[in-house]
Amino acid sequence: MFTGIVTDVGRVRDVRETNRDRRFEIETGFDTTTLEIGASVCHAGCCLTVVEKGSGWFAVEVSGETLSLTTLGDWTKGRAVNLERAARVGDELGGHIVSGHVDGVGEVLSIENEGGSHRVRIRAPKPLHRLIAPKGSITVEGVSLTVNEVEDDTFGVNLIPHTWDVTTLGELKVGSRVNLEIDMLARYLARWRETA
Repeated sequence: MFTGIVTDVGRVRDVRETNRDRRFEIETGFDTTTLEIGASVCHAGCCLTVVEKGSGWFAVEVSGETLSLTTLGDWTKGRAVNLERAARVGDELGGHIVSGHVDGVGEVLSIENEGGSHRVRIRAPKPLHRLIAPKGSITVEGVSLTVNEVEDDTFGVNLIPHTWDVTTLGELKVGSRVNLEIDMLARYLARWRETA
């Protein structure tokens, strides 16, 4: 489990095709001596398992399904990546409960300056959009954010200067594809309603 509070912006240092998957090596500021093989790390909202590590880097392998259903299939060498290590019992829950399971890929429709912040409008894929609520939580590229407004299949978030500066969200452009994870409670309530 994660909280959606990015603790490092890593960089893809190598991309290799394997028999059926893709292997990424990620440069990081994490102390990799404390990062165990088999540990879960959230990459732009996607939970991946550490399979190898060295000083200042670690490697993950990504399945074909994950590559096709997230933005990870677009990653190339040099790409900046929001990273978060798994939460530990007793850690501060600064964002919201995040599973690291991407629900869909959204598209940035607009970015506007609003005071010192940036207002970003994103189109969510249907039918995922039904599960996004004003003042609810959403994860965009692994970052826990509050939804400001929802209109049909689009929603808006406000990025304060700190978030804009210390995550990859400051690199967003109109047309950018972003990994989305809806609030876990919304996911289970929707499933409950389907089966009730």
